Amino acid sequence: MENNNSNNNGRNQKGPQTFIILAAAAIITLMLFSFINNLLVDSSKKQITYNEFLEMVDSGQVKSVEIGSDSITIIPAPTSGNNDSVLTVPIITYYTGIVEDDTLIQRLLDAGVSVEGEIPDRVGFLESLLVSLLPLLLIWLLLSFLFSKMAKGSGMMGVGKSNAKVYVEKETGITFKDVAGEDEAKESLQEVVDFLHNPTKYATIGAKLPKGALLVGPPGTGKTLLAKAVAGEAKVPFFSMAGSDFVEMFVGVGASRVRDLFKEAQKAAPCIIFIDEIDAIGKSRDARYGGDSEREQTLNQLLAEMDGFDTSKGILILAATNRPEVLDKALLRPGRFDRRVIVDKPDLKGRVEILKVHAKNVLMDDTVDLDAIALATSGAVGSDLANMINEAAINAVKHGRQVVSQSDLFEAVEVVLVGKEKKDRIMSKEERRIVSYHEVGHALISALEKDAEPVQKITIVPRTMGALGYVMNVPEEEKYLNTEKELRTMLVKFLAGRAAEEIVFDTVTTGASNDIEKATEIARAMVTQYGMSEKFGLIGLETVESKYLDGKAAMHCGDATAAEVDQEVMRLLKESYERAKQLLTENREALDKIAEFLIEKETITGKEFMKIFHEIKGIPEETDTDSAEEVSGAAKEGGEAVTEIQELPVNLAKEEQDV
Repeated sequence: MENNNSNNNGRNQKGPQTFIILAAAAIITLMLFSFINNLLVDSSKKQITYNEFLEMVDSGQVKSVEIGSDSITIIPAPTSGNNDSVLTVPIITYYTGIVEDDTLIQRLLDAGVSVEGEIPDRVGFLESLLVSLLPLLLIWLLLSFLFSKMAKGSGMMGVGKSNAKVYVEKETGITFKDVAGEDEAKESLQEVVDFLHNPTKYATIGAKLPKGALLVGPPGTGKTLLAKAVAGEAKVPFFSMAGSDFVEMFVGVGASRVRDLFKEAQKAAPCIIFIDEIDAIGKSRDARYGGDSEREQTLNQLLAEMDGFDTSKGILILAATNRPEVLDKALLRPGRFDRRVIVDKPDLKGRVEILKVHAKNVLMDDTVDLDAIALATSGAVGSDLANMINEAAINAVKHGRQVVSQSDLFEAVEVVLVGKEKKDRIMSKEERRIVSYHEVGHALISALEKDAEPVQKITIVPRTMGALGYVMNVPEEEKYLNTEKELRTMLVKFLAGRAAEEIVFDTVTTGASNDIEKATEIARAMVTQYGMSEKFGLIGLETVESKYLDGKAAMHCGDATAAEVDQEVMRLLKESYERAKQLLTENREALDKIAEFLIEKETITGKEFMKIFHEIKGIPEETDTDSAEEVSGAAKEGGEAVTEIQELPVNLAKEEQDV
């Protein structure tokens, strides 16, 4: 919600535009009226000589005349065969000039012509005045207004005027209490807010208010939300604009808007200026990212304004971007954006707090365990978690319940990650067998390798995002590092689906395309970024660009070295594939029995999978009292289907999708 000043500014901007439109419409209407009137007058009157007028009088062709100050209007008599009642208004009238003739009046009376004198027409005078003077007056007012606006430097029609939204007090409705999972970022911004509230405390020791703070992080982590929270906490005017708002097709408009923005901010100081997606105007000015005269002028003006204002007045600039690598170096130096606040993906504790914030106004039952959901969604950002809570509420309503259960939350996690179930897709028996063996191949590696994450669910039910089946894993605890053994185990697990196809069916399918892509990505990173290759050792051959977006890496080596890198990646993948085939061949009995069970059930839980595996291997099954009680309670609520859904934690970073 904007304040009254913002509303008044909006009305003031609309007022001149309305005035100009009305003035132009009035001018066009009057000119059109005058033109049509002149046409009608010219088409209904005809000028004749005085001699012709006298001849018409003598021959009885004149019905009446109107003697004016400068002309005589002649109304001709009706033609033969018509009378006055039939034709009262002639099609054409005549007029002639005034001639000094003392006998004219008597001559007209003798001929039976009706004589009238001219009566001054005041309406006609006013009409003439409006038609002639009013357009000129309106044009003069219009030009005066436009020139006055241009003289003030705001540009034609206000095109160079800043259109920032202004928030004051707590009108955003968001405070730091509404932002969870970003404690470090909040702490950095809280210091700035406290500086605005208590400048004397900092000035006493000699500290100065930072000029700017740059919020950097992946999409969906809450950068704009943090800025709105600053607006809610600061209780000072808050100017909010997007970087694209500065850029127009006219060169110089962006610079003009920057000047106007800082001019308004200085009037309202102390205040905060927030520029969202600043990379729209702050890209580097070197040739690498191309040139744009309008954008560069806008950037230059922004740099000049940031150097020009006095921090003692309490003006702070906040900006947000997820592409810090493309920003101009001059924009990032100390004295402009003094602080870089990283708003990264939340950790486990942060995800729990975010889920609690979004679940605050959602009715939930006693089965809900947000810690389990947080552990299952490693790599999720705030917007993902908010979407999951909302999807869970929608699921509850769809199933006719008044509160959200844990099963609704896990179902929502699946919907967000892999899409809804495609119940109308019917696969042939052969395809079902292939997909089943493929997925069990992945799952068996997780059970056989100690460095793999435990299986939580195996399914061969197709999903709307293209997966014909998938294996879900969840870590036992949140990890921030991966060992080389763990990465090699991942390679084996990714390629185990293809290996199972080759072992059982003596052929391969297109279902492993996503597995191969992920395995290649990990193997290449091991060689070029992590220094886990014996051939190349500790050398960085790739640099990650767009860290907060797609995270793609760019090679920094010659063609010969790049070819050797490809050979090393292929060696790693080949070794991993052979390892997968070896493990699955040695455990062919478990592969067959679990695959048959999966074909029958379509979806099995991690507990069911491990139970069959332990029976085949002769491993005594461990009792888990807590898990048994949890499964029993879930079965009482919704039967076997709910029990399965209760055990569907999804690791967002490690999810398997087979297309």
